[in-house]
Amino acid sequence: MKLLDLGFLEANEVIGSYLIPGEDGNILVETGPESTWPHMVEALNSEGITPEDIKHVLLTHIHFDHAGAAWKFAELGARVYVHPVGLPHLSSPEKLWHSAAKIYGDDMERLWGEMAPIPQEKLVAVGHGEKLSIGGQELIGWHTPGHAVHHIAWQFGESIFTGDVAGVKISGGPVVPPCPPPDIHLADWSDSIQLIRELKPERLCLTHFGEVLDVEAHLKELEKMIEDWALWMKPHYEQGTPKEEVTPAFMAYTELQMKQLGVDETTRQLYEYANPSWMSVAGLLRYWKLKEEGRI
Repeated sequence: MKLLDLGFLEANEVIGSYLIPGEDGNILVETGPESTWPHMVEALNSEGITPEDIKHVLLTHIHFDHAGAAWKFAELGARVYVHPVGLPHLSSPEKLWHSAAKIYGDDMERLWGEMAPIPQEKLVAVGHGEKLSIGGQELIGWHTPGHAVHHIAWQFGESIFTGDVAGVKISGGPVVPPCPPPDIHLADWSDSIQLIRELKPERLCLTHFGEVLDVEAHLKELEKMIEDWALWMKPHYEQGTPKEEVTPAFMAYTELQMKQLGVDETTRQLYEYANPSWMSVAGLLRYWKLKEEGRI
């Protein structure tokens, strides 16, 4: 297994992909966005292979930073394994793209590049606890909602590729939860963390970024930060504070947290690339709204 740094926004340790050599075709966990494709090609070449050598692509979920380049590998012949709920959005990505464009606007191409449909015959829906025997390797897909309803954590031996359900941790910094709209669900997230804990992995392989060996300490820190951010947001929702006021206040709050935890300015910027603090405002406000309405 090899961690590939995809050089998102020309920075290191923001978005990673994991290469698993296979006897009858290599396996890739996460593709990053299409905007990082040149870095992906370079990283694969450094391992002595080309994108055509990737025969199986495993996605934790369909957000652009994890799945945006999956179509490139499918064009070259790879099969793409994904949660059943996420599969239709890769086959017809227009709705996914337009929803994101409402958030990112003119920054879409710079951040994410292009996204094209993946033919149905190249897409494989994976059930909860389903075992895959691919590329001469065995992996298990675990449905792990909370960050996204269509999230899968992939178990490979004693390792688990956690996507975003185990949070973001960069350069030895704190563990923080990505909370973008629309699927944040705190009870589901708690259950997913507990599932990972019960699987007793030796290591967590984070997309943002790298391997974690002290699994229990990591998960406890994540649980604490999820609760902290959610409880910070709750009174702002209850008081009806306008989002345009909440956003800078939350960004200032999280920046102060980072400073108090000893995170330097350069690393704080990497965290913002991987998990923009302003994105969590809409996600957490929506969570409390749905909670109040009894819809979750």
